[in-house]
Amino acid sequence: MVFPTVQFAIFFPIVLALSWALMKRQGVWKPFMLAASYLFYAAANPLFCLLIGGVTLANQAASKLIHRSDDERRRKRIVIAAVAANLATLGVFKYYGFFAEETNALLDTVGLGLPLPLAAIALPVGISFIIFQAISYTVDVKRRVIEPASTIDLGLYLSFFPHLVAGPIVRAKEFIPQLAKPRDPSKVAVGAGISLIVIGLVKKVAIADYLAREIVDPVFGVPQAYQAPDVLLASYAYAVQIFCDFSGYTDIAIGLALLMGFVFPQNFDRPYRSQTFREFWRRWHMTLSRFLRDFLYIPLGGNRGGKFKTARNLMLTMVLGGLWHGAAWGFVLWGAIHGGALVIENVFRDRMRFSLPGWLKWALVFHIVVLAWIPFRAPELSLAATFVSRLADWGPATLWSVPVVFAVVLVIGLQLLPTKPVDALRVRFEGLHPAALGASMAIVIVLVTATVSSQGVPPFIYFQF
Repeated sequence: MVFPTVQFAIFFPIVLALSWALMKRQGVWKPFMLAASYLFYAAANPLFCLLIGGVTLANQAASKLIHRSDDERRRKRIVIAAVAANLATLGVFKYYGFFAEETNALLDTVGLGLPLPLAAIALPVGISFIIFQAISYTVDVKRRVIEPASTIDLGLYLSFFPHLVAGPIVRAKEFIPQLAKPRDPSKVAVGAGISLIVIGLVKKVAIADYLAREIVDPVFGVPQAYQAPDVLLASYAYAVQIFCDFSGYTDIAIGLALLMGFVFPQNFDRPYRSQTFREFWRRWHMTLSRFLRDFLYIPLGGNRGGKFKTARNLMLTMVLGGLWHGAAWGFVLWGAIHGGALVIENVFRDRMRFSLPGWLKWALVFHIVVLAWIPFRAPELSLAATFVSRLADWGPATLWSVPVVFAVVLVIGLQLLPTKPVDALRVRFEGLHPAALGASMAIVIVLVTATVSSQGVPPFIYFQF
């Protein structure tokens, strides 16, 4: 069920009204919200509910065993087994086909006719986010960061529909304590919730989907049919599209959660204003960055052990972070580009005897980020190579239009503006009377709906991850 659809427009007001009515009765509200979240997930495929239920019960059993044991070695063995089981589940659904195809190709190359069997396995929506959150829960119980939750609280944490399919990655210690006491409907941050939903709808439907239709999909689909001006604009347009699509989703998710009385962590903070790659990853998909740092980079050794080990840990973290996005070499290359940039930045940070101007540092980081998006978006590495090669073939601009250029410049330009005036404008909007907020939201929905193509609203990009 996609947020900006008629189905969700019917589903959410009903759930919200019942949620507000039941908020003070936790014993009724929790089963209701769990059922609503499973219904939301079942809209994609009812069988997926069995998966999320199994993941919930398995991690709950592991957390109970960990909590009851005083033997650190036994606790460690249990958490290793639980993490391995979670990753195996992710691997079967997300990576088995890719692994089997690549292995079969290698065996054919060396003349060994022993192919691995291929099976068509449906990829559950949002499985990466579900598994990562399950891992964070079990590991945090082992680290004594949190106590084991009740089974229904864990079930709600893993299935809560606003963040179920594409994040943000909410840590157990951030969400489960919010279930400890009933929320008060009169204290719900209605203004902030509605403003985030409005902003998210504009980003997704009016900007991201528009750029996809007008330039990104045509050029990335057949790059050899276009010349440098169109290819260059398409690369910038995709950087804007993926930002608006994903940050738009998380804006809506955070806004929906706020209307239901829950606070989610921020996931984006003007990433295209970054002057270093370290800063970029503090601003882009912030909850994933924190997860990779706490559950991969630091356990690998972090920045301990000298420059070489730090470089190794950075590369491994970013390559695996790229692979997390999907079973394709383009994602691996994207992660490697970012990992290499972080390593170079880390090596030269203390050796530079002079500082580059801020505008030059921004331009370097921004354009390498845009370059890295090309293999991320291209269906095949060969098409990514063709796309890049077309940048050297100058010719007429056939896809440039005022709306497309305006959308690209607007989104990037707003991120470069001073933050205080923009934040002040948002705060003023959030402070409007509820009737004015509702009217504003209705106007935005009408205007946004007018931009929807006849094919409807496409799924969010991160649904496939």
